Amino acid sequence: MKNSIKLLLVLAFLISSENYAQQEAGNKNILWYTTPAENWDHALPVGNGRMGAMVFGDPESERIQLNEDSLWPGGPDWGNSKGTPEDLAEIRKLVEAGQFHLADSLIVERFSYKGVARSHQTMGDLFIEYQHENIKDYKRSLDLENAVASTTYTADGYSVTQDVFSSAEDDVLIVKIKTENPDGIAFKLTMSRPEDNGHQTVEVTSPQDNMLNMRGMVTQYAGARDSEPVEIDYGVKFEAILKAEIEKGTVEAKNNTLQFKNVKEAVLYIVASTSFYHEDFAANNQKTLEKLQNKNYKELLERHIADYQQFYNRTSLNLGDDHLDSLTTTTRLERVKEGQQDLGLVEKLFQYGRYLLISSSRPGTNPANLQGLWNEHIQAPWNADYHLNINLQMNYWPAGPANLIELQEPLFDLTDRLIERGKILAREQYGMSGTVAHQTTDLWAAPWMQAETAYWGSWIHGGGWLAQHYWEHYRFTQDTTFLKERAYPALKAYAEFYSDWLTEDPRDGTLISTPETSPENRYLAPDGEPAALSRGTAMGHQIIAEVFDNTIASAEILGKSDEFTQKIKAQRAQLRTGIQIGNDGRILEWDREYEEPEKGHRHISHLYALHPGDDITVEDPELFEAARKTIEHRLEHGGAGPGWSRAWIINFYARLLDAEAAQKHINLFMQRSIYPNLLDIHPPFQIDGNFGFTAGIAEMLLQSHEGFLRILPALPVEWAKGNVSGLKARGNIEVGISWKQGLLEELSLTSETNKTIRVVYGEQETEVALVAGKSIILNKKLKIKNR
Repeated sequence: MKNSIKLLLVLAFLISSENYAQQEAGNKNILWYTTPAENWDHALPVGNGRMGAMVFGDPESERIQLNEDSLWPGGPDWGNSKGTPEDLAEIRKLVEAGQFHLADSLIVERFSYKGVARSHQTMGDLFIEYQHENIKDYKRSLDLENAVASTTYTADGYSVTQDVFSSAEDDVLIVKIKTENPDGIAFKLTMSRPEDNGHQTVEVTSPQDNMLNMRGMVTQYAGARDSEPVEIDYGVKFEAILKAEIEKGTVEAKNNTLQFKNVKEAVLYIVASTSFYHEDFAANNQKTLEKLQNKNYKELLERHIADYQQFYNRTSLNLGDDHLDSLTTTTRLERVKEGQQDLGLVEKLFQYGRYLLISSSRPGTNPANLQGLWNEHIQAPWNADYHLNINLQMNYWPAGPANLIELQEPLFDLTDRLIERGKILAREQYGMSGTVAHQTTDLWAAPWMQAETAYWGSWIHGGGWLAQHYWEHYRFTQDTTFLKERAYPALKAYAEFYSDWLTEDPRDGTLISTPETSPENRYLAPDGEPAALSRGTAMGHQIIAEVFDNTIASAEILGKSDEFTQKIKAQRAQLRTGIQIGNDGRILEWDREYEEPEKGHRHISHLYALHPGDDITVEDPELFEAARKTIEHRLEHGGAGPGWSRAWIINFYARLLDAEAAQKHINLFMQRSIYPNLLDIHPPFQIDGNFGFTAGIAEMLLQSHEGFLRILPALPVEWAKGNVSGLKARGNIEVGISWKQGLLEELSLTSETNKTIRVVYGEQETEVALVAGKSIILNKKLKIKNR
């Protein structure tokens, strides 16, 4: 029976693609396919920030993989400091003496919790075994405008639809199944969760004929990268409840499954709660279910769409090419891989990044992790955790420019907890004030070093980079309350640590950061062998300089002038620059020129000052050219392998005002770095590339990091005609731009406060006085049209 159904499906798929071609023409907000997902990387994601699912769309044996963002093993009680100030002093002496390899091994031995890698985990799966045949006219889709994943087909001559969405407004995942068959359809529901290395940690029961209950605790019985197993027999407790409501037909519980017969319509409500969010998580589930009783499906769908669209509808992008919307998303990707242009797919990917951020990060949830929210594993690749050496930060690059600034709040909630734990670490381990965070953290905001080797994990600037997001949030929102209550305390805490951390180089009197690493990279030591620790790195000094600068600027805005601000002003002036040009014209990555074992390394950390920093701009042509050479050197040696690295390069070239190079890497990203469901390939899946891509597109259309608005700074010739609305510039200015034949046609600026802003387009520039709440329209010559 299974083989015959699959053969019919294949035949039906070939026919159905033409049937839907005309139907999908012009619908630029939909990803659509004429085959079910072959595997998890092809399924379609839905989410409400906290709870999500991957929908496979299989009309025979459907799988809806479930996720919740707080499902982690362990707890906040595990570990703080490990090393000592004396250990640090010893390692510094070894680095100074050029004993780099011994220093590398010692920093891991003395400071690293090697065996505490903990992974975010799946919540489990909902399986739907449909009992029908003769499948035709199949289609599955994801509507980015409404955040609904749909599967439609005919079975035995009658239409069947399955719609799935995850509502933030009502905190519920909903699956609606409907048929036009007058006799209804039959199907069976089961819920389960994979074992944790032979340990079953959940129990599924059926307390009523229309309910399934899956309850358990997250544990971890093996480490992700460690040679020795990790056993954590405690973690977050959770409960997921499925409740079914049907129109006609029957539903009956048997052996902890639900069996449906002759059902015309079924609505499945899935609620989930955890001990991380609620002490009595079971009671919270009951409250959620009680609230749902007063609302019908239509109302819940409308509430979901209205809530979602308050974010999604803020920004639109039109590159003037929608003639390919009649093709499936799979076909369009194949065309792109053959070298053909698809500007409509660029639009979709831009909005897809916004969709994913709305779906995986909402105020009150945890921040988007390495996989956003979506993870089918007990032991995920790289733990699906929070990597702080670019990945978590890249997740939030679109938040400001793509007009989703509130969605950054979970990042600050996590970082605030990281700051508090980092204060203990800084004091006990390093003997310093302030706070520190290393390369990786998890739900419990662990700030300590998790390194198996010095080049991976012994980096100290995870928190320093996160501090940038507080300052940028202020720059975009101009919210002085946020600056006073959250941003300045965070910036000051990291500045205090750096102030204590820096040491004076007796050779030239400058302040340096040592020991340092450059994320996940190594140089060749004098003996020709790879080493990690050094006396300062470009990125380390760039981040310290930025933290000092932003702390000083925040203090000035808030009217603070004290002994500490004066101290870091003096230290900033004494700090060795993190932007030095080598003999070959490239920016140095370490404290001196070294040969590299991986010349095409995926990280290009020494260009932090170009992006996401703002110290390298066109105002300094020498640095601008050095940055370009640095990127080209990486690319010449095979760089930009993972999707997130390619996305970073798009942002780099946008900042370099190089539209042609940015467009080249957009094409390469689409050809090499996305799955059929458009999720980013690391490989495997890693979501930061999606977010970095969206940020890069915004950066090509509008830049504001230099203190003024730069309009269409990197517009490719391929984007000859188009428009964008709802982009955000620093200063809390909303921007709309239209262009024709590659030239600016009209510019719209709206500010919430009165201000004067400088606007630059190519060689033209002007000063514009903005009036609170009033849109100012400028023409192609930057002349005001509506006055």
